[in-house]
Amino acid sequence: MDPLKALADAERKPYWLDSPARPEPRPRLLGDTGADLVVVGGGFTGLWTALLAKERDPDQDVVLLEGRRIGWAASGRNGGFCMATLTHGLPNGLERWPDEIDRLERLGVANLDEIERTLERYGIDCSFERTGELNVATEPWQLDALNEHLDLFSEDLISELGLDYVPLDQEQVRAEVNSPTYLGGFWDRGGCAMLDPARLAWGLREACVSLGVRVYERSPVRSLVDDGVTISVRTPHGVATGRRVALGTGVFPPLLRRLKHFVVPVYDYALMTEPLTEAQLAEVGWRNRQGVGDGANQFHYYRLTDDNRVLWGGYDAVYYNGGLVKPEYDQRDETFVKLAGHFATTFPQLEDVRFTHRWGGVIDTCSRFSAFYGQAHAGRLAYAVGYTGMGVGATRFGANVMLDLLSGERTERTELRMVREKPIPFPPEPVRSGVIQFTRWSIAQADQHEGRRNLWLRALDRMGLGFDS
Repeated sequence: MDPLKALADAERKPYWLDSPARPEPRPRLLGDTGADLVVVGGGFTGLWTALLAKERDPDQDVVLLEGRRIGWAASGRNGGFCMATLTHGLPNGLERWPDEIDRLERLGVANLDEIERTLERYGIDCSFERTGELNVATEPWQLDALNEHLDLFSEDLISELGLDYVPLDQEQVRAEVNSPTYLGGFWDRGGCAMLDPARLAWGLREACVSLGVRVYERSPVRSLVDDGVTISVRTPHGVATGRRVALGTGVFPPLLRRLKHFVVPVYDYALMTEPLTEAQLAEVGWRNRQGVGDGANQFHYYRLTDDNRVLWGGYDAVYYNGGLVKPEYDQRDETFVKLAGHFATTFPQLEDVRFTHRWGGVIDTCSRFSAFYGQAHAGRLAYAVGYTGMGVGATRFGANVMLDLLSGERTERTELRMVREKPIPFPPEPVRSGVIQFTRWSIAQADQHEGRRNLWLRALDRMGLGFDS
């Protein structure tokens, strides 16, 4: 495959959003209004918060404000891996919250189960397939790390946590998905579903509207004003005043200043192929349609769509110095060419396949890799942020945490250390840029040298810090 030729006709926009199913935007907020709860942000965090708030109390008045269109950002352009994990994977959870891991895993699976039930209840068609995820090793050092990962879990622990892990040798993993690069792997059969993220966002919008949520699009929030009793959320053409406010703005410039110390914007990039023919799909296998991720530090993630395209993304996790977020950063030809070459290496039997879409976007990354939560304005405002690329499923849990916090209730969720603790903040600029770029370089070096982590990465490991997408 010639990467440039394969990319020649690829449109520069997210595949999921390039759909005739995309609904017309809801009206802007014009004038002043009041509500019991004002939700800021129309991605998954905000949508789940508004929906769950109305399910908890159908009589409360809920307003949702979105700066552009529902699902236009990370929620509508990700890979569509809806995962049960709340901790960015079991190893990260075991390392950080070993005493809570059984509860965290149980709550994560219950959260994924409830997402599936919600889709059925509201008739949301987003191509939800609970196929699980295939974790593959493509280098000997990755295979060693994968086996160490599996060795962490005794049969008793796997049973206790309700995990459905299937170890696979080289022959078995290639029987699932046929790539000459695979050396082994394991199939997490119960912990992940594939879906169309944009159609999920649009479906959640319609579910919210059906319950009476007032959804306003193209209404960017400029400021918050607290009078000691209520919080006024100001947009260019109106004000929504609420007794409580839930922030679901992700990585975008925070309305709460303290959050800028904990979250950095990292860009992730992806390609989408044309639909595979029956003959091409037969060459690859993939009968069980799992999502796939490899074991590199700079990892790839990939999956099939419902019309048998291959979404191929990851590898480069790019931080632009100064933490800038710009529309032009959504396109990065250096990364697209690199990704196309990696695709050809993984699937040489698909050398004639062309790409139809190329895109990128920013995600909210924190130093512990999983979301953190909190309150401000005397408990009248709650936030959940920092999902680090695994928010498709975990945002529903985060929404429930915010609603618990705003209610003042002590619940199983609010008593978790994971909920009560904050990640270690990033240093200020310009030190932040230097630290992150050196970390990125060190990660790339580790991949090129059999996974060996240099002194810097080992120091970060000891402090429980890292950089990921």
